[in-house]
Amino acid sequence: MNIRSLTRGDGVVIGAAVLLFIASFLAQSGCNAPDPYCNAVDRMNAWDSLGMGLGVYMAGVIGAVLVALARLQPGGSRKIAGQDLGAFGTAVTVVVAWVLLWSLIDSGNAGAGLILGFLAAVVLAGGAIATPLVGALQAPLMPAPKPAAPQPYGAQPQGGYGYPGAQQPSYGGQPQPGGAQPYGGQPQAAQPQQAGQAQAQAPAGEFSPFWFAVPVPRPLYAEDGSPTPIAELAPGTWYLAVEQRGAQLVAQTQDGRRGVLQDTSGIQRG
Repeated sequence: MNIRSLTRGDGVVIGAAVLLFIASFLAQSGCNAPDPYCNAVDRMNAWDSLGMGLGVYMAGVIGAVLVALARLQPGGSRKIAGQDLGAFGTAVTVVVAWVLLWSLIDSGNAGAGLILGFLAAVVLAGGAIATPLVGALQAPLMPAPKPAAPQPYGAQPQGGYGYPGAQQPSYGGQPQPGGAQPYGGQPQAAQPQQAGQAQAQAPAGEFSPFWFAVPVPRPLYAEDGSPTPIAELAPGTWYLAVEQRGAQLVAQTQDGRRGVLQDTSGIQRG
């Protein structure tokens, strides 16, 4: 799981779930001052009825948790009763908003708990539905850190969140005591200034591997053209581009898997 996979829409869903939970402890009904049972009514909240507390308010909170978990799961492949985890959670939030709407209409004198609960449920369901459809809500909740300064071709990037450390094998090569090797897997015996000379001698138009980060979670597809993603690239992590195929990139993940990144718009180069 990668918390940087959460979007602004997920933040709206989580915030609304917190408000819904708070509303469950507030009075469900109001009362008129002459009513002799006024004080007792003021103290009644959703938890005085388990059907309302657990079956409605907590169901909405659980729906929000399912939506967030679907975003955190790589590929979002988890299912409940044959339904995608996120779709199931969204359906739960819609049902909760519907139940609270009719509870509000049926209540002759709604209290703060019922009013706030209904508003929170509407925002919760709206956020869950709108996030996949509205681009502004798909932006990362936690922006990716800025990449380190670009390194010369053949040089090992230093520091930076997600860069593979020493002893990591590079594409096509074996682990070397001095750190990861550049694309092609040839040992690096040249000094830093010699690496710059080698770059100058490279043929024009030759692809140079580079580190990159994605702005939002994006699927990585198999090189054989299979429509099923083999991994999900998450914001805040650096990946190595080892080949370019038109507008697409062949990327290598931290665990050595290779695949095709079809959507390269907005990526950050390291």
